[in-house]
Amino acid sequence: MSLRQRIASLVRRSPRLMVIAYYLYRFIQPKYSVGVAGVVLNDAQEILLVEHVFHPRLPWGLPGGWVDWNEEPASAIVREMQEELNLDVEIERVLLVNRTKFNHVDIAYLCQTESAVGDLSYELLGYAWVAFADLPPMHSFQYQAIQAAMTHPNDKE
Repeated sequence: MSLRQRIASLVRRSPRLMVIAYYLYRFIQPKYSVGVAGVVLNDAQEILLVEHVFHPRLPWGLPGGWVDWNEEPASAIVREMQEELNLDVEIERVLLVNRTKFNHVDIAYLCQTESAVGDLSYELLGYAWVAFADLPPMHSFQYQAIQAAMTHPNDKE
């Protein structure tokens, strides 16, 4: 019997060993934080931008936030849009996924809404619908996500 067959036999007799191994493995693996951003386009192909309270260098950008513990990223952007803008959205597709900082991954979604922006959260100073040509300085990830949405706005996965 080969070593692999012996290991497989042991694991099959004692499946709890794999649970222990899984948690040990997770302990030593790198951890990542995950952020989400939503690109919302209106009928005039303008992009919804928000002015963030807690982003001093580049205050204008896409709405979004952090993925909570054990939360699906798609659920996170829906939650963030509701919390920040009182806006109900449906996700059309993923636009971009990138590691943007050390141990941080951002995911941008193309979102659609039928409702208007409501009351803003304490995290935002304002919002604006902005033409692509008039975008203010923003993080490159967000700019790339907007470019992806504008290049293929009607692509569905």
